[in-house]
Amino acid sequence: MTFLPSIALHPCQLIILNFLLCAADEVILLNSKESQAELGWTTHPSDGWEEISGVDENYKPIRTYQVCNVMAPNQNNWLQTGWIARLNGQRIFIELKFTLRDCNSIPGVVGTCKETFNLYYVETDRDLGRNIKEGKYLKIDTIAADESFTQGDLGERKMKLNTEVREIGHLNRRGFHLGFQDVGACVALVSVRVYYKICLSKLQSVAVFPDTVAEAAFSTLVEVRGTCVNNSEVEVNNPPRMHCSAEGEWLVPIGKCTCSAGFEEKDG
Repeated sequence: MTFLPSIALHPCQLIILNFLLCAADEVILLNSKESQAELGWTTHPSDGWEEISGVDENYKPIRTYQVCNVMAPNQNNWLQTGWIARLNGQRIFIELKFTLRDCNSIPGVVGTCKETFNLYYVETDRDLGRNIKEGKYLKIDTIAADESFTQGDLGERKMKLNTEVREIGHLNRRGFHLGFQDVGACVALVSVRVYYKICLSKLQSVAVFPDTVAEAAFSTLVEVRGTCVNNSEVEVNNPPRMHCSAEGEWLVPIGKCTCSAGFEEKDG
């Protein structure tokens, strides 16, 4: 018996070796909506989270996980992603898209139905496989919906999609698993996107600045030394430098390169 709207979603398979730059300043580590096959994440117990097929808000076929054990008390249903290699990321962002049903719209569930779920992570140097070690997980946050759906929305096939972003860091191990704990909600996890931010390579002040990973600390700027382009040289006592912010933006340019004799700058 399900109380979730008939929506299709597909969480993502992790990308380890062939990671994807899918935004100007992001390195994507996992995007469940890009998976064309079953995700196969670990669930416990077997009657908890269930992987299903559906379509997203743009009618694209996807896969998602849902759970709706709202009639019985003391629920403790776990869903664990595959192992996610962090690559060079230390401050990792987690974007969740999900739907959640209003408990007041479900008759007979007073005291047993919840309207939140919990997000966890565990750092590891290798894949934990099918083992869910609850005691090793660190809690990131309790996730609540800004909008929940009702029986009427279900009948009209309306999808009230919520988006929440959380972050973890400073990470030290080679990778991590994410864990989702249901304690009695009626929720569909539509997509999971995991990424870290970088400052993309930039040409400035007649110098090239390479791709640079944003620091874990929000207030930290990473100073980066630029390399003079061909037929240019460092200005005396004033080498080209810029600073990569935690948000993946280049800030505070200092110094520059100058054109060698017989050359001039044109169009930057």
